[in-house]
Amino acid sequence: MGRSLIEWSRLLAMVLRHKPDAVGIKLDTHGWAEVSAIVSAFSKMGTFTVAMLNEIVRDDEKKRYSFSADGTKIRANQGHSVKVDVELKEAVPPEVLYHGTGRKYVESINKEGLLPRQRLYVHLSGDVETALKVGKRHGEPFIYKILAGKMVDAGYKFYLSENGVWLTKAVPVKFLRSYEE
Repeated sequence: MGRSLIEWSRLLAMVLRHKPDAVGIKLDTHGWAEVSAIVSAFSKMGTFTVAMLNEIVRDDEKKRYSFSADGTKIRANQGHSVKVDVELKEAVPPEVLYHGTGRKYVESINKEGLLPRQRLYVHLSGDVETALKVGKRHGEPFIYKILAGKMVDAGYKFYLSENGVWLTKAVPVKFLRSYEE
């Protein structure tokens, strides 16, 4: 039996965000990969078509991927651990943003702040519901309020990805509050 679209989508995320070389794909400086190269590489692992790729992109709940204007290239919108410039536009965030994590990480975050770790940016949400979904992926969820307005006043930069995720390089402890507070 072949891979499901969910399995192909997970593979696509891994390739476009973290390990393009795992399937012999090259990303350009802006994170774009040739659609034909993706289809060719994936087809070596099972039945995979452009129509399947279109369906993955169209139906992805988190809108992780974008096609180039001419449809010949694809990239992940954010979440990269490989160094690429996805041409993020600097944007002014709302006064408060949210970050969902697992309760098991709270002690470390309370000491170090939010750091991108293996990624290029810290990912933040504009609403509690999204942050809660993210937090649940890491066990018992914990939600931080991010004092984004105060960060902007202090000179920190924010970017808004194509799919509505707020990004910044790091969030120091002094700008973190427990959502429960």
